[in-house]
Amino acid sequence: MVAREIEYVELYVGDQQSAVDYFVSRFGFRQVAESAVDDTRSTLLRQGTVKIIVTAGPKTWKFLDGHGDGIADIALTCDDVDATVEAAAAAGATVSRSFRGHPVVTGFGDVGHTLLPATGGLADRLPAIGDWTPSTAPDGPVGRIRKLDHVAVCLAGGTLEQHADYYGAALGLHRYFSEYVAVGDQAMDSIVVRGASGEVTFTLVAPDPTKSPGQLDAFLGRNGGPGVQHLAFLVDEIVPAVREYGALGVEFLNTPDAYYEMLADRFTGMTEEITQLRETNVLADRDEWGYLLQLFTRSPYEANTLFYELIQRRGSRGFGSRNIRALYEAVERDRLIAD
Repeated sequence: MVAREIEYVELYVGDQQSAVDYFVSRFGFRQVAESAVDDTRSTLLRQGTVKIIVTAGPKTWKFLDGHGDGIADIALTCDDVDATVEAAAAAGATVSRSFRGHPVVTGFGDVGHTLLPATGGLADRLPAIGDWTPSTAPDGPVGRIRKLDHVAVCLAGGTLEQHADYYGAALGLHRYFSEYVAVGDQAMDSIVVRGASGEVTFTLVAPDPTKSPGQLDAFLGRNGGPGVQHLAFLVDEIVPAVREYGALGVEFLNTPDAYYEMLADRFTGMTEEITQLRETNVLADRDEWGYLLQLFTRSPYEANTLFYELIQRRGSRGFGSRNIRALYEAVERDRLIAD
């Protein structure tokens, strides 16, 4: 009953062409295959080991009415699908079936998890809305993304523990890290759950309902409840990646100069590199194993919900408190400017 890998994430959108173009022309994803039946159309995108299916059409309408553009399915591979289904059902999951017959278990909000065997070809794992055919679309710029580092999930206040317990019992994703972050009169709780393979990591975050509403509450309102807040893409070199993606039209959050003055005190002997981080707005943090660099995009979607992250790890294995605080404060600054 252990989830081994994230096979793909499926993004429901109102405008498929625009959504696909964002990934291809700005991030360098490659269009691999397409499927269409009646008015529903899906495109499989890939870069490194990351696979994203972008779907638009009647099957998405109910989800879009409730949430806007967003991730509707995080498909997981399992060594024993039947045992995982049994464990999920025992943990309280509702179990349904995909068009191809694969079991789908509830996750959070209206986001589900299609469970797939760890063996077998990709063609057998894709959603069966129709026949998949190789894409003839031209490739975009060469991308730098290697893999999906983690998925950040925004939950309603007061539900964090039950979701963490559910993922442990249902999918074998056990608690890896937890943190409570207070920013002024707002606060958030977080629990990271991770599979034994290290290939499935969910960062669960929720607002503290006893504090003043903040950006997580705003996300829940815009999203119509819990949902995927962001996907984090692992890159080998974040500074050139940010420069390239920014030139191609990806909008990143800004970081105040004062942040880098404090950073110089924590990262001694890195003056030249900190200058590059300042120029690209990249954030940094360290733990006992090393350090990591990261930067978040603005949401490209009308509802201003789902966004993306670039992350580079230099030995760091975890999610230090400054990482979580940096995300919270960066998004909060952007929210206040927008208001």
